[in-house]
Amino acid sequence: MSTLTLPSLSRPRWRRPLPGLGLSLGLGMAWLGVVVLLPLAALTFRAAGLGGDGWLRAIQDERVQAALKVSFGTAFAAALIASLAGALVAWVLVRYRFPGRRLLDALVDLPFALPTAVAGIALTAIYAPNGWLGRYLEPLGIQVAYQPAGIVIALVFIGLPFAVRTVQPILESLGHEQEQAAASLGASRLTTLRRVVLPELLPALLTGFSLAFARALGEYGSVIFIAGNKPYETEIAPLLITIRLEEYDYNGAIALAALMLAASFACLLAINLIPLLFRHERRSRRDD
Repeated sequence: MSTLTLPSLSRPRWRRPLPGLGLSLGLGMAWLGVVVLLPLAALTFRAAGLGGDGWLRAIQDERVQAALKVSFGTAFAAALIASLAGALVAWVLVRYRFPGRRLLDALVDLPFALPTAVAGIALTAIYAPNGWLGRYLEPLGIQVAYQPAGIVIALVFIGLPFAVRTVQPILESLGHEQEQAAASLGASRLTTLRRVVLPELLPALLTGFSLAFARALGEYGSVIFIAGNKPYETEIAPLLITIRLEEYDYNGAIALAALMLAASFACLLAINLIPLLFRHERRSRRDD
């Protein structure tokens, strides 16, 4: 007696839009190597070829040291201001509902899309001695454009989105439960902010600060218009690299560029270590 066999109903095989792991990883690493790693390796190789004496001659130059002080000092001040202002903007966007909120949320990302040279020209038109605000600040003895203060304002402009976008998701996931519990226990607003909100936001604040600092350290387009580019006063390190290249001082340019690259790598390392450090601290507290 013959038995009737039913065709096996097999699930259609799911096909990935990209090829397998090996080929995808190889193509990704090839593009990464050509676009990112190869230029960085070339710069590192050239910088290593300078030797200790070449490094010292390039870095000990008074103009180079002045430019580094301006770049690092203004970048630190701008990152600190952007972190505090970004946390406040993120708080307003997450915790309040008001007309124009979506527009304000979209405007936060405007420095990402706006060319930095356009931002520099616009800020110069505002804060120059004959600008919209500069004409009123100049009689008061307040000079913004062509001063370190103008550099800080330009760097805050381009660093603010990093601070907002790192804090905003943490606030959205935090919710109101912990704050309401603290208020029900009699905690004041300041105590709730200091003991409940800030510990949760601190990793994001430090990450936003590191991102804003790294972005400000290498900024060029939005700064050169409002800085005035006065040597020993408002000249930034990225501009001095360009000047050294125009003077055919390739060793000086390479040494300064390698130093800025090392500072950027240090910022990236800090960005990746911050979550790990806080995660380890919370785990140790939980174990105690």
